[in-house]
Amino acid sequence: MKMVTKLSIVLGLIATLVLSGCQKHEAHEEMPHYAATTPFREDTSILEPYVCQIRAIRHIEVRSLEKGYLTHIFVDEGQWVKKGQPMFKIMPNVYQAELLTAEAEAQNMNIEYLNTKALADKNIVSPNELALAKAKLDKANAQVNLAKTHLGFTDVRAPFDGITDHLAVRIGSLLDEDDLLTELSDIAHLWVYFNVPEAKYLDFIRREKGKTNEKVQLRMANGEIFDHTGVIETIVGDFYNTSGNIQFRALFENPDRVLRHGQTGTILMTVPYPNAMLIPQKATFEIMDKIYLYVVNKEEKVEQRLIQIEAELPHMFIVKSGLNDGDRILIEGMRKVSPGDKVMIDLKPPQEVRSELMKLYTE
Repeated sequence: MKMVTKLSIVLGLIATLVLSGCQKHEAHEEMPHYAATTPFREDTSILEPYVCQIRAIRHIEVRSLEKGYLTHIFVDEGQWVKKGQPMFKIMPNVYQAELLTAEAEAQNMNIEYLNTKALADKNIVSPNELALAKAKLDKANAQVNLAKTHLGFTDVRAPFDGITDHLAVRIGSLLDEDDLLTELSDIAHLWVYFNVPEAKYLDFIRREKGKTNEKVQLRMANGEIFDHTGVIETIVGDFYNTSGNIQFRALFENPDRVLRHGQTGTILMTVPYPNAMLIPQKATFEIMDKIYLYVVNKEEKVEQRLIQIEAELPHMFIVKSGLNDGDRILIEGMRKVSPGDKVMIDLKPPQEVRSELMKLYTE
């Protein structure tokens, strides 16, 4: 009987211990433990990208102004030329002959004028005849100047410093007036055009108070940033109805001639966000193109919260709305919890979380 009583007591103790262990295990399952943090605020900025087109400020077609055979080409495609440097030569023989003819006629008119003047001084001829002789002389001199101009047009020279494009003609080509010879671009300074949506345009106008001297960067097609910064010079007058965009123009110095007319790239415009609210991207999840996160309330229960994202940084979001300062947000376990679950959190300082993320980003 005593043995039965002792056995009952032992079995009771074992049952109590097992039940206690199960209750603790169940309590542990009911209160999972996850890391959390809070939003923090700081002044920050982002680089907004815009596809752009690069244009030379001076880009012209070089055309022939006279008819004739092309006898010389003094430049090559892609060559840098100086203002006044010879580029092409058209056969000048015809125009030289016209100049000689005009000069001979001018000499003849000059002799006639001198003779008429001598007679007029003696009152042998009337002042009208002297004036007529003077008019003929002036006309002949004008013909000489015109012939010199035509002859000068046979030498095609660079109107400004620039770089040549494709040669549209070859030596021996028979040219007509206005035939295209090549194109010339002054790439020392470049205009860079990029289109900005209406909402971003309004933000820019409000931020810059109507001024257009903000500095911008240019990312080239190979992903590298151009060495020189540019300045927004102007905004065109009208929006494009089809796209709802408006065109901005920035000026870039190009002393090393790296950029060329017709290139494309990406303008990077710095947009400041003073006192921005920042949260880790990994705290969020997406449902039907909307961004949510889990907030732990005062009762240690999980709430699903819809937020609006204003901009994106490496591993961080700038929150526009939907979150308050001091809200505790989960940064792990989002797939393991549901709204209404009770959880225990390990609250980490937001700067510590950010440092860990930035370390991951640099690696």
